[in-house]
Amino acid sequence: MYNRDFTLLTDLYELTMMQGYYHSGNQKDKEVVFDLFYRKNPSGNGFAICCGLDLAIDYIKNLKFSEGDLEYLRSLNVFSEDFIEYLSTFRFTGDIYAIPEGTVVFPMEPLMRVKAPIMEAQIIETALLNIINHQSLIATKAARVVWAAQGDPVLEFGLRRAQGPDAGVYGARAAVIGGCTATSNVLTGQMFDVPVKGTHAHSWVMSFPTQIEAFRAYAKEFPTGCILLVDTYNTLEQGVPDAITVFKEMKEKYGEMPKGYGIRLDSGDLAYLSKKARKMLDEAGFTDAVISASSDLDEYLISSLKTQGAKISLWGVGTKLITSDDCPAFGGVYKLAAETDENGEFVPKIKLSNNPEKVTLPGIKKIVRLYEKETGKVKADLITLDDETFNTDEDLVIFDPNATWKVTTLKGGTYTTRELLVPVFVKGELVYESPKTSEIKAYADAELNTLWDEHRRLTNPQEVYVDLSEKLYNLREQMIRKMRKLK
Repeated sequence: MYNRDFTLLTDLYELTMMQGYYHSGNQKDKEVVFDLFYRKNPSGNGFAICCGLDLAIDYIKNLKFSEGDLEYLRSLNVFSEDFIEYLSTFRFTGDIYAIPEGTVVFPMEPLMRVKAPIMEAQIIETALLNIINHQSLIATKAARVVWAAQGDPVLEFGLRRAQGPDAGVYGARAAVIGGCTATSNVLTGQMFDVPVKGTHAHSWVMSFPTQIEAFRAYAKEFPTGCILLVDTYNTLEQGVPDAITVFKEMKEKYGEMPKGYGIRLDSGDLAYLSKKARKMLDEAGFTDAVISASSDLDEYLISSLKTQGAKISLWGVGTKLITSDDCPAFGGVYKLAAETDENGEFVPKIKLSNNPEKVTLPGIKKIVRLYEKETGKVKADLITLDDETFNTDEDLVIFDPNATWKVTTLKGGTYTTRELLVPVFVKGELVYESPKTSEIKAYADAELNTLWDEHRRLTNPQEVYVDLSEKLYNLREQMIRKMRKLK
């Protein structure tokens, strides 16, 4: 855990609403349920990877207003003294259920469900969205890049182009969860115990009288994992031949080549250069030399290079991964789903909109994932009310909530189920232990293997159906008719 103080990492209106609740009599004692979810997969993808729970837990654990925080709020001349006094003893006392990091998720599914007094549920909205949106976005982007690499290792190289230190650190962690084998970010490596990798810069080569002297010096310092950057001057006429000379000297010195040696290409026609370099290395007897590439890569360029027969076996992906260049925001939202009435009973709430996709799902809900028993692949997800149960020995009829005539029947005994939301905080106490990042990565890999290839393709992926239970569907329709005064 990182003990970062994010208490004031919030929008002002969260605090002004809190004060309004505080001065509204019984309103401040009301319990509510909020859902954190997203409406559309990023980058035209067929899924997303849920990420950020570990930092969200740290945020909730350390949520308290320091004297400095209170003095700052007082200086704004917005908040009353009695409200500031209330904040001085503020702690989160509610329940949070969440989907574990690394889980494959789909639109409209609650990634988090917060049940708490309304002021507590309100204040945590902004920070939770900031944390979950960013890390889920980068983990999803990484999964796309890794898929395009078709089994080749992908390294995350984006720190210098990330939007600030936190985006670089937590983005790198998310990228590893999404499938990258290592990162260049040393702080991420230290904080989360993930592998760190790197080569050298053009400036290393330029700082020596000759390129071959630079290569020899680097090989002497780092014989294991010696990747030489060959495009500082002329890739095929100087860079690769000089690298081969150094490799021959290394082989003579060590008897056999240390593992992980090779070259890196950072510019030019990567398909052409890699094929030429591969031939030169093979003819020199270095058939196991790695050819790595960087140079503004993303999933589309990697896929194209693969199609062109590029001889690249290690990919360093930076800017377009760490910034999710083509889709810079995840779009998660935080919406009220239920509240207690005057008798203390939870009643469902719904938000309507002229945009159908912005109509929310009412009530306290859970997500049941349906798997094909024979293959272990995801068949569909079912959003249900929290008290619903299902018997996998019985037939289950699921339907498209937007086109109810589209019906599928899962025969009893042919499918299995799993509930995705797990308890994280109960009555303000942490009841969940976050796995190590390496364990989350392994879990995410297994999660991705529950998808068919058609769901993972980069363009026009096959949709994984997210259906509503009949009980939840009927509740939503009844509430819509009531609010629209329809009979």
